[in-house]
Amino acid sequence: MKVFFGTDLVTATWPAATICIGVFDGVHLGHQTVIRSAVEKARENGEPCALVTFDRHPAWILAPDRVPASLATLSQNLEQFARMEIDIGVVLPFNRAIADTSADEFFGQTLLGKLHAARVVVGHDFAFGHDRAGTTAWLSQRIETHVVPPFEMDGHRVSSTEIRSAVATGDMVLAGRLLGREFSLQGIVVPGEQLGRTLGFPTANVAADPLQALPADGVYAASCATPFGRFLAATSIGTRPTVGGKGRTIEAYLIDYPGQLLYGRSVEVSFKNRIRDELHFEHVDALVEQIGKDVEAVRTL
Repeated sequence: MKVFFGTDLVTATWPAATICIGVFDGVHLGHQTVIRSAVEKARENGEPCALVTFDRHPAWILAPDRVPASLATLSQNLEQFARMEIDIGVVLPFNRAIADTSADEFFGQTLLGKLHAARVVVGHDFAFGHDRAGTTAWLSQRIETHVVPPFEMDGHRVSSTEIRSAVATGDMVLAGRLLGREFSLQGIVVPGEQLGRTLGFPTANVAADPLQALPADGVYAASCATPFGRFLAATSIGTRPTVGGKGRTIEAYLIDYPGQLLYGRSVEVSFKNRIRDELHFEHVDALVEQIGKDVEAVRTL
């Protein structure tokens, strides 16, 4: 997938393309349905499939007091788009200029002028342009438009809001079902207080994107993708009350990890299931014993 950040450098070498547009936060099963439909239309017509998305949620400009936590970083979303065989990714900066752009201007200058759109594929609730004037009905009067109905599971529509709720309560099984894959956090391993090392369970302290949704405090069965391979990981999220921790941390104990240093490296923690709540222990020995049980629970799961 070729990725353009903004449209200034886009020089279309294709005569026509199928376009899909959306925020696609987390690329859940509903988003995947839209994207797959777009890719299928593009292949049927012998054209590239271009996906237009944004560098941040539109709420940052339109409703800054109601910005939802992100289900994935932009990097993670782009990886998913590439896996779904999108040919061209266009990431637009969602700023005030974009928010004030009329539907006519965006349609003429970006979709037709820059991307040579022959058709568009969008979700059922899609709208674009200032005051959301570019509805699916508006689009269908100007270009071949395919509107993908909502994706339902167990009788109700899959949505980013429902997935955020599942993550916030620690229900990683439900979150994974709705996403179509395990919920994951991408971040950089940073130095911590090295308390885990003194307890016999050295952990990777993961600094995730502060805008990304975090699972509820507790201990999770997870896996961690590192530059040296993927490992099972007993992962704790919380404030570490037994050792007087300050601030919320994400700490992953990589099971059977050979020991290469990870400081400054990017890792991705994928959550399988929640094992237990975060607990306060009167003695460190009791904490160490519980960590040992957590590790065995992760192996079993």
